[in-house]
Amino acid sequence: MSLLYIVDVYNLINHPLFPRRRHSREDSRQALLNYILANRLTGSRKNKVCLVFDGYPPGDWGRCIEEDIAIVFSRKVSADEKIKRMVEESSGRKSIVVVSDDKEIMFLVSSLGASCMGIEEFLAKRKDRKVSRRSDSTPFELTYSQMHRINEELRKVWLKE
Repeated sequence: MSLLYIVDVYNLINHPLFPRRRHSREDSRQALLNYILANRLTGSRKNKVCLVFDGYPPGDWGRCIEEDIAIVFSRKVSADEKIKRMVEESSGRKSIVVVSDDKEIMFLVSSLGASCMGIEEFLAKRKDRKVSRRSDSTPFELTYSQMHRINEELRKVWLKE
């Protein structure tokens, strides 16, 4: 089963771990697409990506050539609202992974049965990333997404929802 990654682009490009380069607006959109594909941030090539931008497409907007990437502009609503609606209207929620650092979206997505992932966790999936073994003296840190999943599991066990 392939997954659909719905990415809040504003959260992604403004994250401190996202590499910044000077590009024209159109070049920066293509650079973002290339970065996601080249680093296989979605894992398998079978997985699809939907990039959600705020607002309307700019006048110089050209169509995306990549068939595995969909580009959505939120138009009159915020990108957050557009993402919420996309998940709510989907019949295959279990195969959706929303990538955002917005806590409200993450909570709603989880409650609808879809998965969520923080931007840091998404960027950490780079194929060229070196995996190093943690020494026992290094403190263990969880991302927000990991903490949220653990809390949800504990709520189910202890609160018997």
